Amino acid sequence: MMPVQNLRPHIVENWSTIKEEILEGTYKPMPVGRIEIPKPDGGVRLLGIPTVTDRLIQQAITQVLTQIYDPIFSEHSYGFRPNRSAHDTVRKAKGYIKDGYRWVVDMDLEKFFDKVNHDKLMSILAKKLTVKPLLKLI
Repeated sequence: MMPVQNLRPHIVENWSTIKEEILEGTYKPMPVGRIEIPKPDGGVRLLGIPTVTDRLIQQAITQVLTQIYDPIFSEHSYGFRPNRSAHDTVRKAKGYIKDGYRWVVDMDLEKFFDKVNHDKLMSILAKKLTVKPLLKLI
């Protein structure tokens, strides 16, 4: 496994090949490393760790998708959003309580990608993303 410190020289040396594979739709991410993180209740949480190259590509895709989709997200959504934090969520909930509301809905995305209809998700992405190799990579 390549350490993060070696990513820059690796990308400089291999970027033309990686880019060509992405654009041709032949890029294949490496299998993720799996580790188990103990939970306080005695169970374990499985965590997948991508290679540093795949993580860089994932982050680049995230930055593009965020610019496209974040503006249409609900103003009440706070998780994994730019310029929003858990503290903002608590502050907003406290404001609602002060206004007399008594219910807060907390949704966890933990199992979202296990249960989401992937065909529907991809068709939604395809409406705004016209770069077919990017859709294939996603």
